[in-house]
Amino acid sequence: MVIRVFIASSSGFVAIKKKQQDVVRFLEANKIEFEEVDITMSEEQRQWMYKNIPPEKKPAQGNPLPPQIFNGDRYCGDYDSFFESKESNTVFSFLGLKSRLASTGF
Repeated sequence: MVIRVFIASSSGFVAIKKKQQDVVRFLEANKIEFEEVDITMSEEQRQWMYKNIPPEKKPAQGNPLPPQIFNGDRYCGDYDSFFESKESNTVFSFLGLKSRLASTGF
């Protein structure tokens, strides 16, 4: 399974762009394989994202905003969840991946 980050390349909101960049940069820096899915370029992908976010994770009003993170078809979370996992050093668990430290025997 591959990590998929749903983004909006043409978002007019600076905060959304910064959050998307933060997620992508972290994944790149940690050499975590991922795929960016641009929901502004594919109505089908946007609808898939909306449909696969659990109801309890959706906002009370409106649609969920990018970035939204999935491991294959499994929903991992939004930016706030990602940020919390980054702060608590649990990103690999958040993403449903084995920690690199565990796999190298340290």
